[in-house]
Amino acid sequence: MESKQKTATFFAILAAALYAVNSPVSKLLLEKIPAMMMAALLYLGAGIGLFIVGLIQKKTGKAQNELPLTKKDLPYTIGMVVLDIAAPIFLMFGLTMTTAANASLLNNFEIVATSVIALCVFKEAIPKKLWFAIALITLSSIILSVADMSSFSFSFGSIFVLLACVCWGFENNFTRMLSAKNPLQIVVIKGFCSGVGSLVIALVLDEIILNIGYILAALLLGFVAYGLSIFFYIYAQRELGAAKTSAYYAVAPFIGVALSLIIFREIPTVSFVVALVIMIAGTYFASTKKIEYRDN
Repeated sequence: MESKQKTATFFAILAAALYAVNSPVSKLLLEKIPAMMMAALLYLGAGIGLFIVGLIQKKTGKAQNELPLTKKDLPYTIGMVVLDIAAPIFLMFGLTMTTAANASLLNNFEIVATSVIALCVFKEAIPKKLWFAIALITLSSIILSVADMSSFSFSFGSIFVLLACVCWGFENNFTRMLSAKNPLQIVVIKGFCSGVGSLVIALVLDEIILNIGYILAALLLGFVAYGLSIFFYIYAQRELGAAKTSAYYAVAPFIGVALSLIIFREIPTVSFVVALVIMIAGTYFASTKKIEYRDN
């Protein structure tokens, strides 16, 4: 039992670390790949990669018996796909206009979006401790989003990242309605449908490049940061439960910040450091409650 717990804990932290590479590496690839196409490749990479994982599980006899999606799940499935088209597009546009460290830290606003949407749309109760976390994370997000303190003007890059978080907040609530169904099937559907949808938009807007090397790099990033991250998260959750897994996964944005500062040799501003401290406190209070946020 203790060995399983340790393995599950390792998977939870690994899932967080894999997702954390998304913002800094995407920032690098966006220098060569248009934002719309980049968003498409990330989800296609996740879909293709986990489809192959599913095939390997079937051949080796390790596939688990899971409930498949049905026609009753169609509204939530469609909503999930549409939101997963919009969210990474917003994030990629945001990354072109703000630092990778800023975008990584702002990803925690997804906690706020998920919780408030759960309250307003799905009538779920929010504990007092989580309200405190929401207030701290929102305050930190405002500090990160202000481009000029003297005129209180907002950064467009930060606003796009926050819009991505709102989309993922809705998507998390939709996906939660499908939580009893086959998780691998859900991720594969997300990957292929959302990826193809974004790719069609990229084609219409003529935001396509044909450099095989960069395309493969983006697909690999999608498989690692979206596909494998979710795959390991699911396995960790089954042993640790939603609360503990979410708590471990909450370190992902902070790993992303550290990677971004190292890769881009960015010197954090005073306001960024203040926002970071507030965000750490808010994330701590949020992760100690039994609430599940991440399901990209």
